[in-house]
Amino acid sequence: MSHVLWDRLQFAFTISFHYLFPQLTMGLALLILILKSLALRKGDERYNKAAKFWAKIFAVNFVIGVVTGIPMEFQFGTNWAQFSDLTGGVIGQTLAMEGMFSFFLESSFLGLFLFGEKKLGPRMHWLSSFLVWLGSWLSGYFIVATNAWMQHPVGYKILENGKFVLTNFWALIFNPWAFWQYLHTMIGAVVTASFVMAGVGAFYVLSNNNDTEWGKMFARFGVIAGVIASVLMAFPTGDQQARMVDNHQPATIAAMEGIFHTQKRAPIYFIGQPNMEQKKLDNPLYMPGILSFLTYRHFDAEVKGMDAFKEENLPDNIPLLYYAYHIMVGLGTIFIAVLLGAVFLLWRGTLFENRWMLWCIILCTPFPFLANTAGWMTAELGRQPWLVYGLLRTSSGASPNVTGGNTLFTLIGFIGMYFLIGVLFLVLVGTIIRKGPENRTLNIGG
Repeated sequence: MSHVLWDRLQFAFTISFHYLFPQLTMGLALLILILKSLALRKGDERYNKAAKFWAKIFAVNFVIGVVTGIPMEFQFGTNWAQFSDLTGGVIGQTLAMEGMFSFFLESSFLGLFLFGEKKLGPRMHWLSSFLVWLGSWLSGYFIVATNAWMQHPVGYKILENGKFVLTNFWALIFNPWAFWQYLHTMIGAVVTASFVMAGVGAFYVLSNNNDTEWGKMFARFGVIAGVIASVLMAFPTGDQQARMVDNHQPATIAAMEGIFHTQKRAPIYFIGQPNMEQKKLDNPLYMPGILSFLTYRHFDAEVKGMDAFKEENLPDNIPLLYYAYHIMVGLGTIFIAVLLGAVFLLWRGTLFENRWMLWCIILCTPFPFLANTAGWMTAELGRQPWLVYGLLRTSSGASPNVTGGNTLFTLIGFIGMYFLIGVLFLVLVGTIIRKGPENRTLNIGG
């Protein structure tokens, strides 16, 4: 294996583990703000207690996210020195803004929110929750804007020495790719947080203990927020993001959808296994014309297949890209179905008596994390073989002096360290959940 592949594997592992935490942080930030808003508007202390309960989980999640995020910044200098040297004049802008403005805004006011309620009073405490949300979502935007430039570079020029320099700051910030990618990413975070909240609520209801009423509140709140977010994930954000990919990365969309040959009335494939030797999908289950319609709003439109592009410009792991994309879409469809069913039962007033639906919500809780990870895998695998699409190949961005053995050694270390961090996170959050909003130990089943 080449050292570049080891570099990619290490970054893939560290960022996949890291993103388990920011997606919950960003989603919970909005839900906590809504709970605080309801508490202030209605004068109902239950919403305030609910917000403080979820703030504890938010705080643990935030700390672990920071710890796991720091190594990625070092990897830019260690494993991807050429990339950093060539593009730092552009992406350094957004990454610096994320750290200097958004992160410090979020972390500073998180401290005030957690420990300053008595000193601040209700309105100022609400303001601190608003600023925590603003900081977390601004942080998300600057990260997405960085990635969007790598997907669709704008506002730059290349010097004679090959370095990229920024010529239009506002083009970087308002990159059209960033708009839909950002909305899709943040709404995906809300889906994750909604399922976690609804799952904890369902757990409390099924446990039949003193926190059952809290469970009903959390399940109701999570289900309603989740169904709204899940629908928005599919349309318009998912639809518009896919059209953006088709407009600027047509080879990527062909690989994502498993379209090997250019054709009219291109089908949408629900199931199939990419056969790279024979350039086809094995055992496909599909619906004709749907991809043409979704892409060009016409059933007879021609969709370019992978045969329309040079092989060296196609994604370098088409099967993994195909599966990641279909896992994301498949899980998103399941989320919509489950949450619509839960909302229907909630409307009928029977949700909390339907143990099967409560169990279904609990069992679904981990899968938004997987769906969001698969979504980012789709974006990153789809951009390959480029670091900056069409301009800088991945093989040209790695550090030439870091061997594959060096990277493998540190990767093994990361795997061990992150396993321990993951266990610690589960223990801490599990303890908070077991104590409940009333801060007492649950009597499960009693």
